[in-house]
Amino acid sequence: MAPRTRKPILRLLSVLAMCAGLATVATGCSSPAADAAATPSAAKQLRLGYFDNVTHAPALIGVQEGLFRKSLGSVSLKTEQFNAGPAAIEALSAGAIDAAFLGPSPAINSFTASGGASLRVVAGATNGGAALVVRKGIDTVSQLKGTTLATPQLGNTQDVALRTYLAKNGLKTSVSGGGDVTITPTDNAQTLQLFTQGKVDGAWLPEPWASRLVLDAGAHVLVDERTQWKGGAFPTTVLVVRTDFLQQHPQTVADLIAGERSAISWLNDRPSAESVKEINARLTADGGSALPDAVVARSLKNVSFSVDPLASTFPVQLKHAVAAGLAKNVTLNGLFDLRQLNAALKKSGAKPISAAGLGRQ
Repeated sequence: MAPRTRKPILRLLSVLAMCAGLATVATGCSSPAADAAATPSAAKQLRLGYFDNVTHAPALIGVQEGLFRKSLGSVSLKTEQFNAGPAAIEALSAGAIDAAFLGPSPAINSFTASGGASLRVVAGATNGGAALVVRKGIDTVSQLKGTTLATPQLGNTQDVALRTYLAKNGLKTSVSGGGDVTITPTDNAQTLQLFTQGKVDGAWLPEPWASRLVLDAGAHVLVDERTQWKGGAFPTTVLVVRTDFLQQHPQTVADLIAGERSAISWLNDRPSAESVKEINARLTADGGSALPDAVVARSLKNVSFSVDPLASTFPVQLKHAVAAGLAKNVTLNGLFDLRQLNAALKKSGAKPISAAGLGRQ
């Protein structure tokens, strides 16, 4: 099933080029205006972006089960689906949406490109659930030389992960194509088609697309991304909010987080079969068709759900993006604002979540 996507307004490289002209990015400091006090007001509407991926299951269940609408009360909810983080960031930056579920790399890129003014990470969502899947005959990293691999979009979280893995293993890549391994940023649904046609040799993908290539197209897992992180834990999806929206409507953001917490509890408390059913119901409502139950079930085994964004991993993510030529080496101080989340956790007797010195908590 191909999710509906927003056609990119700007290419990621042009956004990155803009970074060089921003004095605030050179220092890596948050913009004072971004953290200036704002007069809170009641939001009439919240526009939320997410992907039709299993790695965005908290968003899917939050919408499908009406948990966001319940938590938001009188605030109307409008949703929009995207294929990858950079496209969602474009919409967020343009003011077309107010909040989004997306990967760490696009969040980092937007934050640094705007001099720390664009967004804040307000909660985690999903950990794990990404892998490099390849065709038969590729069983070692050395056999990747000369191949063509796909990622969802240039500069997205899986794109950075693939380039990092290849570099660690002595294989060169280029953001413009070429090198020892050619990386082709491709829409996830098109990647499946190209793989079945033998036009790409594999892909680093989030769930359920990794499982789709395995179960529907005969691919096998060469690298589970969990093996590339200390302790096997890394964030695939976090919840971000436009900084100005957070300043103007902090209670609405708190209510959105409450809805997400309910969705995560729903996922963690339900048997897999029920989660598969409801996730597929949302995919059908969004895009017109469901995934095979086996694909969703396999995907769910590869992810975990938590409101902890694992903030300490973000400098590592940035380091990887810098090494890949996709970002500048700047500080991420101010990227996180976990105050609403931790206030809610405190009320429920849960431990607060750390921003790892990268923002408010």
